[in-house]
Amino acid sequence: MRIRPKTLREARLRRHLRVRQKVEGTEGRPRLCVFRSLNHIYAQIIDDARGNTLAVASSLEPEVRTQAQGRAKMEAARLVGALVSQRARGRGIEKVVFDRGGYKYHGRVKVLAEAAREGGLNF
Repeated sequence: MRIRPKTLREARLRRHLRVRQKVEGTEGRPRLCVFRSLNHIYAQIIDDARGNTLAVASSLEPEVRTQAQGRAKMEAARLVGALVSQRARGRGIEKVVFDRGGYKYHGRVKVLAEAAREGGLNF
């Protein structure tokens, strides 16, 4: 008999833990972690060995908000991906591992990842 999670959030967290068993950020190859809420999307690059956040970008930032105002959430995700890759490359980070956060590699998560790749991150 299979035990089902009570909520969608619990199911996502369970998937996230399953992904995190395999994906770990190191100093040479930190983790690009994505969180997607109903209205916004967040990305951060984390060195799990030290527990440091190296770069952050979100759709709440003023520069992203002004460019994405009146557009679809997909466009905001694209801007966040480009911004996080720009900030990472500014810190000398070129290679990352991608942590989709328990979400499907689809929609906004996929657009963010592709924009980060176009911005120069390798994963």
